[in-house]
Amino acid sequence: MSDKDARPYVLIVEDERRLASVLADYLHAAGFETEWIADGREVVPAVRRRMPDLVLLDLMLPGKDGLDVCRELRSFTDVPIVMVTARVEEVDRLIGLELGADDYICKPYSPREVVARVRAILRRVERSGTAVPGLDIDEARHRATWNGRDLELTAVEFRLLKALAETPGRVWSRAQLVDRLYTDGRVVTDRTVDSHIKNLRRKLAQASPGQDPIRSIYGVGYAFEP
Repeated sequence: MSDKDARPYVLIVEDERRLASVLADYLHAAGFETEWIADGREVVPAVRRRMPDLVLLDLMLPGKDGLDVCRELRSFTDVPIVMVTARVEEVDRLIGLELGADDYICKPYSPREVVARVRAILRRVERSGTAVPGLDIDEARHRATWNGRDLELTAVEFRLLKALAETPGRVWSRAQLVDRLYTDGRVVTDRTVDSHIKNLRRKLAQASPGQDPIRSIYGVGYAFEP
């Protein structure tokens, strides 16, 4: 949330009006603000208009199914996504999570359980925010600043910086970074990761000349050490 006094905003994407209404009632009672969308084609425009704190995303939707919506959202935002579905097959569960969903709830469910899951994920997201001095990552606005200067990052560069800065000192292999950067199963080479690192370093240096917080570990990968 960009405003600490504002209520967390949850986008409910569900084509069954009764279920959406029940979820909204329980979330409102728990202190959340909600918006309801029933058509998968309307989700991305709605998220671009106003970034939610979390998306409750049904799998079976008219217009565009939940997996396609999840894939499209992950192309430009790391907003937490909880997939909700009547499908219980393991393959659907794995596909949903591999596309970047943060959790998975199967119907029928208890609305209280959904509220508990939402709260748990938002607490986890809040704890995972970077505490690196001089670096501010605003996930809701998809914006990062380094020593007060806007970095103007691409979506991939933003995810790369977020992964590195969340765990200062941790060494990430290129394969691990690929898993964080791409959620659509595409095949990329080590050179692709190196290219994104190079561009990110250049933008950090432009914002704060003389500082290079990204350390290269030969034959292993990269670490963020401000």
